[in-house]
Amino acid sequence: MTTTRTDIPRTSGRVRILALLTALSAMLVSACGLGTAGGYSPSGTLSGDLEDVDLSGASVAVGSKNFTEQILLGKMAVILFQSAGADVQDLTNIPGSSSARQAMIEGDVNMQWEYTGSAWTTYLNHDDPIPDERKQYEAVRDEEKANGLVWLPPAPMNNTYGFATTKEVADRLDVSTLSDMAKVPRADRTLCVESEFANRNDGLIPMLEAYGLSPADVDQSLMDTGAVYAATAGGTCNFGEVFTTDGRIKALDLQILEDDKQFFPKYNLSAVVAQGLIDDYPQIADLFAPVSEKLDDETLIDLNARIDVDGEEPTDVAWDWLRDEGFIDG
Repeated sequence: MTTTRTDIPRTSGRVRILALLTALSAMLVSACGLGTAGGYSPSGTLSGDLEDVDLSGASVAVGSKNFTEQILLGKMAVILFQSAGADVQDLTNIPGSSSARQAMIEGDVNMQWEYTGSAWTTYLNHDDPIPDERKQYEAVRDEEKANGLVWLPPAPMNNTYGFATTKEVADRLDVSTLSDMAKVPRADRTLCVESEFANRNDGLIPMLEAYGLSPADVDQSLMDTGAVYAATAGGTCNFGEVFTTDGRIKALDLQILEDDKQFFPKYNLSAVVAQGLIDDYPQIADLFAPVSEKLDDETLIDLNARIDVDGEEPTDVAWDWLRDEGFIDG
């Protein structure tokens, strides 16, 4: 099978820079408590529904963003591709969503997991999300063809944004929905948010406006993603911006406020592959279909918690899950 240049990540300065940033980010994140397995990922033998998939000869550069769930999913992809016989470059843990997206657009990465909501509102610059999950996926899939990207069928999980609080705060302020936030005293509207969320067009300011508030109506503290959960649980702020499949929500006994006006887009997960790569190796779709079907909210919450709460390595968690689900032997 012939491999075209569109399938091979260019060995340009961008690749070397991405590799350096990835290594630096891994060290920094590790220092903050998230262990990563660096560039090492084991490979085994595909089994079960995947046993007939053979990607020998394929050259794949797997990317991911630099938060727990993305690193975990990226390591899953690396293990799957290696076990299928592909030549794999591990570029997981790229700092920032925009850098990860650019790597995919430029061809330095030719496979990564992405979220439909991120693509629709941030990458494709649409102001209004599509409430229906299937229709939003199809709209993203169709529009991304112009960018040379193929969105494989989505997983059932929806890692959208949300706001969480403690049971004590929820009871004291009588809040269960985001609409309730407008009813609490101004002094109690203290929010912990990450800097990226504060500047997204599906983020803080539009969310406040949708619920009848403005930035002047709240006190906000900008934090790193991981710090938001501990700050919310510890009472630094009453409401913290979270990812709804983050394992720390369950571990810290936080409660998510209902998005009763359905402001936040659906963030269903899809494996995204460069058009040239999947044209030459269409079995990639068969590799990811049964895996995606198993990735629901509860599964990701539990796997994320093993990393963020229990301190396990993303590679080990990815390997264990793929083996336990019967996708690999080894």
